[in-house]
Amino acid sequence: MTSPRPRLAALAAIGAVTLALSACATGAGQSAPTASAEAEPVNGGNLTFAISVDGQCIDPQQVGNNDAIAIARQTVASLTIQDPSTGEILPWLASEFEVNDDATSFTFTLQDGPTYADGEPIDAASVKTNFEAIVALGAKATLGSSYLAGLESIEVVDEHTVTVNFAQPSAQFLQATSTFSLGLLSPATAAVSQADRCLGHYVGSGPFSVESYTPNEGAVLARRDGYEWGPSIAGHTGEAYLDTITYKVIPESGNRTGSLQSGQIDATAGIATADAVLFEGDDFWSLNRANPGSVYNLYANQSTEKLADQNVRLAIQKGIDREQITSTLLGPDDLAAVSPLASSTPYFADLSDVLEYDPEGAAKLLDKAGWTEGDDGIREKDGQKLSFHVTYWQSPKEVLELVQQQLREIGVDLQLTFASIADVTAANADGTYDFSYGNLTRADPDVLRTVFSVNGTNNATKRTEPAEVDELLDRQAAIIDATERQKVVDEAAKLLITGGYSIPIYQLSTTITAASKVHGLTFEASSRLDFYDTWIAE
Repeated sequence: MTSPRPRLAALAAIGAVTLALSACATGAGQSAPTASAEAEPVNGGNLTFAISVDGQCIDPQQVGNNDAIAIARQTVASLTIQDPSTGEILPWLASEFEVNDDATSFTFTLQDGPTYADGEPIDAASVKTNFEAIVALGAKATLGSSYLAGLESIEVVDEHTVTVNFAQPSAQFLQATSTFSLGLLSPATAAVSQADRCLGHYVGSGPFSVESYTPNEGAVLARRDGYEWGPSIAGHTGEAYLDTITYKVIPESGNRTGSLQSGQIDATAGIATADAVLFEGDDFWSLNRANPGSVYNLYANQSTEKLADQNVRLAIQKGIDREQITSTLLGPDDLAAVSPLASSTPYFADLSDVLEYDPEGAAKLLDKAGWTEGDDGIREKDGQKLSFHVTYWQSPKEVLELVQQQLREIGVDLQLTFASIADVTAANADGTYDFSYGNLTRADPDVLRTVFSVNGTNNATKRTEPAEVDELLDRQAAIIDATERQKVVDEAAKLLITGGYSIPIYQLSTTITAASKVHGLTFEASSRLDFYDTWIAE
């Protein structure tokens, strides 16, 4: 593969130092242990991997749940790839790429040779078909459609050259082309229904293809014969080593632990913190990496009367003791949030000086807002209790249970409903909820625009009127110069905290725990699992 042109190499390296330093700070690793320095990969065999939940969809262009992504990512290749160690954007299916000066036009020159699993060539026309199909999916392609927001046109220059044009600057798009969400599917897939695609009826471009998928039970991926275009940062470029990967849905944490101990599964990213000590011997290994992007937040619905008040939102933010949460409920690698961005995200900056646990300050803010303490300790105003509700599915569920206790200390009643992903989606569908809860993984600071901007795809706070923070979030998306973009991202992130738009709790990390016979299982830059270099030593 040829290297990107010099000006583009500088662009691709934006945030590289930040990402590399923060990865080291969180103890992130980049590859699984090997038996010895002389160990040679072995072809063949099956790896059984346990996932915690089934999101009822494995289409890479539609999924957003981490467990589903662990399946989907293996079935698609992307135009580019992001180096996990540096954050640099490098060629993959595109041997070259070029960006104009204001980041409104991106030209990709494709390799000659790669094909989809049905034998169709990966050419410029198929890239156009893919991106237009993602836009057509709309809300079903939550991540991909946000990356293509503002798409103006796609030009097929020739068989191997495609230009993607945006109406406004979109500096984030180059990194987006490295993600599974913009991973390429055979053009024939565009004609398949959204529901059938979710059930695995699609044709990918990656090293594995879907052999079977049974909702709530699991999936089987099979190695693609003739695959010879692995990314340059991988350990090899030919066919995957494993014959198959079997994914089993095991919802109960204790059952995942027992299955790994007994050899019923080979690896998982779902071992509870309390059980991690059981896998510290020579028979197992573990590897951790912080998930870049937006940390776990309580997203306040600002279209509701009580949460439209900035003082109330800031009081809730100040009433959360993040250090207590991480020290008592989470492992050593899941750190208290010190920014809306996780520390492994390019352009991250520590904002702990403005994001602090301050229950006394919280009480003063609630006093100022007119909420006084009632007989039961919960504050009230005009006959209304300062009470909120959140429906969520994320584990460990005890995190919000502790937040509930902490907020009660400042007179805030937080009611919790722990439910399935489908039930959470349904409960939040009409937009009348008080809080939603979650994170969004992406190795680019534009994730903040996606999540928080009034113009963003998610607009998690349900605001309707633009504010200063929206102008900053839009502006950072248009900046190519790394130093200038850093300044604007810092300003936006700080305003998300001081304005009470973001109520961060902790930054998620992912830990792979595997039997010693498993080698090469690792992370890509967005902390998604990568099975391409994985092999089994029986």
